[in-house]
Amino acid sequence: MTTSATSTTPALSAAMRSFVEALPKTELHLHIEGTLEPELLFALAQRNKVALPYASVEALRAAYDFTDLQSFLDLYYAGANVLQTEQDFHDMTAAYIARARADNVRHAEIFFDPQTHTERGIGIDVVFAGIARALRQARDEHGFSSAMIMSFLRHLSEEDAFTTLKAALPLREQYRDLWNGIGLDSSERGNPPEKFAKVFARCRELGFHLVAHAGEEGPPAYILGALDVLKVERIDHGVRSEEDPALMERLAREKMPLTVCPLSNLKLCVVDDMAKHNLARLLRAGLAVTVNSDDPAYFGGYMNDNYLAVASALELSRAEIVQLARNGIDASFLPAADKGRLTAELDQYDATH
Repeated sequence: MTTSATSTTPALSAAMRSFVEALPKTELHLHIEGTLEPELLFALAQRNKVALPYASVEALRAAYDFTDLQSFLDLYYAGANVLQTEQDFHDMTAAYIARARADNVRHAEIFFDPQTHTERGIGIDVVFAGIARALRQARDEHGFSSAMIMSFLRHLSEEDAFTTLKAALPLREQYRDLWNGIGLDSSERGNPPEKFAKVFARCRELGFHLVAHAGEEGPPAYILGALDVLKVERIDHGVRSEEDPALMERLAREKMPLTVCPLSNLKLCVVDDMAKHNLARLLRAGLAVTVNSDDPAYFGGYMNDNYLAVASALELSRAEIVQLARNGIDASFLPAADKGRLTAELDQYDATH
């Protein structure tokens, strides 16, 4: 399912469309539970005998008319109920990888939310095992590079986050090849980063990479809290940073990556027209903006859909599109050698197409 940026968006030339589609990419802001397409959701519901309040795939898609983040989350958490077994998590992840590879994604850093599942009685080991098996298969069979970022749900307590961390840590050695990050997601309003200061400090001591959602619906102060209190290495979303000129200058100076999700912002009414999105302004102000799909099954687009939407609606130049892809490589948690390899691939592609 693809969402057009806006009815007045200028059409991309065939050459530019082809260039964008084949561009080597990384994805740094992707919720694996948000890749559960209605067809697979219905199949898993049938497999696990889970009743759904929708009569058909079409009826479920019709429910994807969100007014804000919370209206999406209500449906998102309900959909997650069909995930019951390791095989379910594997199949969901494998389906995402197939879509990502079709969009020429070379490396993905994937958020997953154990609390969404453990509170339903699903073992945290089941969640890890299913996702990791699909990621390892893709690495071994296709050279698809990936990492896992375990995210805490900010509408729950910090105590709950510590409980989740305690349950996950015995699995760390088993998944050391994949699990290298900690994130913070879910309802932003009323749940400032400071709420999770202690658990993030502990995760930093343990050597995890740290990221957090901030500045999507929350104010610029939440971005500052994520930077100064949680000590994150990337800001997920961050589009409201533009409201604070001093913060904008700081983000540019520190080259702090923003994992922006354009179609998500449109679908959740952060912007009401893709032509009004501030991605191009952020990029031209020197911020390390990246493009990502967030929850593509719900928001109408995977990576190419997002790149094409902003390239068209914001009339990005070829150099700016390449810069977005380059920012994604630089902002990843890949080792330097792997970043160099992907950068060389991007440079070669840009030089020969």
